[in-house]
Amino acid sequence: MSKLWGGRFTKGTNKLVEEYTASIGFDKALAEEDVQGSLAHVTMLGKCGILPQEDVETIKEGLQKVLEKVRAGEVEFSVSDEDIHMNIEKQLIGEIGPVGGKLHTGRSRNDQVATDMHLYLRNRVVELTDLLHGLQEALIEQAKDNVETIVPGYTHLQRAQPILFAHHLLAYVSMFRRDAERLTDSYKRINVLPLGAGALAGTTFPIDRHFVAEQLGFDGVYENSLDAVSDRDFIVEFLANASLIMTHLSRLSEELVLWSSTEFSFVELDDAFCTGSSIMPQKKNPDVPELVRGKTGRVYGNLIGLLTVLKSLPLAYNKDMQEDKEGMFDTVATLTGALQLFAPMIATMKVNKGRMREAVNTDFSNATDIADFLVGKGLPFRQAHEVIGKTVLYCINEGKFLLDLTLDEFKQFSPLFDENIYAVLQPEAVVNARNVYGGTATVQVQAAIGRAEGNLLEAKKWVAEHAAKL
Repeated sequence: MSKLWGGRFTKGTNKLVEEYTASIGFDKALAEEDVQGSLAHVTMLGKCGILPQEDVETIKEGLQKVLEKVRAGEVEFSVSDEDIHMNIEKQLIGEIGPVGGKLHTGRSRNDQVATDMHLYLRNRVVELTDLLHGLQEALIEQAKDNVETIVPGYTHLQRAQPILFAHHLLAYVSMFRRDAERLTDSYKRINVLPLGAGALAGTTFPIDRHFVAEQLGFDGVYENSLDAVSDRDFIVEFLANASLIMTHLSRLSEELVLWSSTEFSFVELDDAFCTGSSIMPQKKNPDVPELVRGKTGRVYGNLIGLLTVLKSLPLAYNKDMQEDKEGMFDTVATLTGALQLFAPMIATMKVNKGRMREAVNTDFSNATDIADFLVGKGLPFRQAHEVIGKTVLYCINEGKFLLDLTLDEFKQFSPLFDENIYAVLQPEAVVNARNVYGGTATVQVQAAIGRAEGNLLEAKKWVAEHAAKL
């Protein structure tokens, strides 16, 4: 069969051009969405009297057969048919004959492909949000198991102040909550129908765009036909959101790599999420977090790539926009794979509570509390800071830690020290002194866990509601 658009041309397409411009190698991932959109479109053509009902039913039956073949893996997609739309239409015509050619009445590949991507991406947003919730759940469960586990808190990768390990994990729960909220907010901009915009200016046929939107579960239609076919903001927004998620996964990955090293030994990842060395039998490598950390760059690249494609395009559709899909598909696959692995990896992670406590006992992360103690005695903070700096320097020179000092040793730096300093310096006291909303005190962390569980329960309702519509 000749090209469906070949009437104006006097010679065939150069084979190299055909291969270079074809998108079927990747947009075949939109096959089901393409059929779904076509079913709604042809139903509308019948409702509006644009096609006879007999033709509509024939086309719908043909489309169902094509969909069955797609799902069964029985369709051989052809580069000569360029893209998923023409491949599906060729399959349809092969099933039902020339009447299949009526399906394209009142639409263009420009609004058709945009519709396919809206359908595809809204499904992925729901799925990815659900995966984010699963990761939050795993982190919350680990936090509940470590609400009394004290670990050094770091700034500049230097020990700063002791905190609850649960408090550290809940920081990531907050990050991923924002990520999920960004995805769910983007849904309203994804769930808008472009179909009916035609190539760029609409169509002369008396179509009913709102009817199609209702059939496909869209909340509305694009107001402007030029915008409908040229808008890729919704993909850029998704790629930006995905980049932030990967940023947070990468930060957590970095910490898992550090924590599982011999130097830290704070956690041990389950064997199922690690690999070994081909020549060093003692090795247990944290390959999953390392690879997630590495794959973050490709997601960033997909975002920058699409922004670069769009930055100087005139309205409306241009062939450059074919470059919007591969990065989107790659990001979906990369992010989905990372989230699917991370939740069970966190859930099965073993926490070395003894090693964490040992680390807290052998540093100066309780020094700030001595300054606060002296401030409570009336000494200005800047003077207290200097006193503690000298005290820490003395400890370093003597090979001691703060709790090792005698009261006489303390008093040589300030007469304001008394026996109460030893209670102040205990790790539990240091942690629980931060009893402010959002702080690391046990009572605050327990309350934060309760809020996180409540927020997650509410967020899951959104996924359940929208998954049921798809």
